[in-house]
Amino acid sequence: MRYILNKDVGLRRWRRVPFAYYRRRERNARGVSKETFDLLLRCDGIQDIRDDEPIAPLVTRELCHPAGAGEQLTSWQRFRSYDNEYFPALNWMLTGKCNLNCLHCFNAADNARLQSEFTLEEAMRLIDEAAACGIHAFTLTGGEPMFHKDFMRIFKGIYERDMFVEELNTNGTFITREILREMKSMGANPKFKISFDGLGCHDWLRNQKGAEMVALKAIELCVEEGFEVMAQTNVHRLNADAMLPTAQLLSDMGVSGMRIIRTSEAPRWVQNAGEAGLSWNEYFDRMLEFIEAYVQTGCTMDVNVWQMATICPAFRKYRPTAVGCDAREYRDSLPVCRCNRGLVAVAADGNLYPCHQMSGYYVKNGKFLGNVKADGLKIHLQQGAYLQEVQTTLKQLKERNSQCAACQWFRHCCGGCRACAMALTGDRFGVDSSKCIFFKQGYLEKLADALKGYTCSIRLPEVSAGDSKDEIQNV
Repeated sequence: MRYILNKDVGLRRWRRVPFAYYRRRERNARGVSKETFDLLLRCDGIQDIRDDEPIAPLVTRELCHPAGAGEQLTSWQRFRSYDNEYFPALNWMLTGKCNLNCLHCFNAADNARLQSEFTLEEAMRLIDEAAACGIHAFTLTGGEPMFHKDFMRIFKGIYERDMFVEELNTNGTFITREILREMKSMGANPKFKISFDGLGCHDWLRNQKGAEMVALKAIELCVEEGFEVMAQTNVHRLNADAMLPTAQLLSDMGVSGMRIIRTSEAPRWVQNAGEAGLSWNEYFDRMLEFIEAYVQTGCTMDVNVWQMATICPAFRKYRPTAVGCDAREYRDSLPVCRCNRGLVAVAADGNLYPCHQMSGYYVKNGKFLGNVKADGLKIHLQQGAYLQEVQTTLKQLKERNSQCAACQWFRHCCGGCRACAMALTGDRFGVDSSKCIFFKQGYLEKLADALKGYTCSIRLPEVSAGDSKDEIQNV
């Protein structure tokens, strides 16, 4: 009998990931055994598969089905092999230009406006290069990505090459109903991550009068047109009291998630913050108060409190995101940042970074990892400084950081966030002291107390803050 792959399945191979497949509109490839992969290769509507071969489980998993008369594989479904490391997604700053001039922009090394961007020709070339590397999904960001004069042509170009936009980071200014419907007409369904920094507080951080109403209107339009929306909210001393009413409003509007981010020590924010910045202790304390109050409101919107926890009220579950992995998952060979390892960050000038949150520091300190406009993309996913940076392992971090290596919490924090460490120490192998505070000052236990009645979705460390002998100063 002949079988054929389901329409949403495409077979792929990369260096060190020899047997895998993509599902359409899912970022990450899924690995399978060699035996399963070899059988899927024969699901082409042409070759016969015997009844005694293990095809039934693959049909049950919706990987293939009995081939109909004349049914053929599409070009996207056919097996493709890539001579580079596996990266499923690209986080692409289309332009550094922005209609706003936010006080905290982490892409900037100072208060000067960014002017670099991809031309249409450069953008289409990068899309083609991404396809040739097996990249499947895009996050579009800026600057303000929709400020680019060729934004929709670039957006369409991604879909014309059988890839998709997973997320769109925007301040919302240029969102219209017409654009949203045009996106839907091509089968696009990105998550809109819209910046909104609190009721009555948004305009100050965005440095633009009226920006708050524009952002709220954009959120409303996206929800009305059926797009998933996540609000991205920077919290600081001047808007911390607005977090709860802001979350309630967003939940009532139909927003699916809110990400609250401590406005951190990016070069531009350091210049502009004055007394507005929260210390890490203040941030954790204020967010504990917020979390405890929020789960009593009856709101169902998910909330991600950066470097602290994700809360899912609809399921009464939470995950402490400060816990990098539980003890069952830890390996010395894990990358220092698993997100960076699968998401290529490309800035508007073509420079590569481990993540965009680090870009201001790399620019300020003259650190260069490669440029896709100059060299193309593939070479940087095969060898060189960028690849070496994102493939840095926890073992290498311990070898360069004796304080982390000796810490009983290391297997749980996994060295913390490298962007935070760089911001706090200027060293990518430095200590992320926010995690030291979180674990050694008992915030893991305080979080569990604030979420009584909620189930933790991972196995928590057995060690407690009271067992720690190390001292950590407030930061």
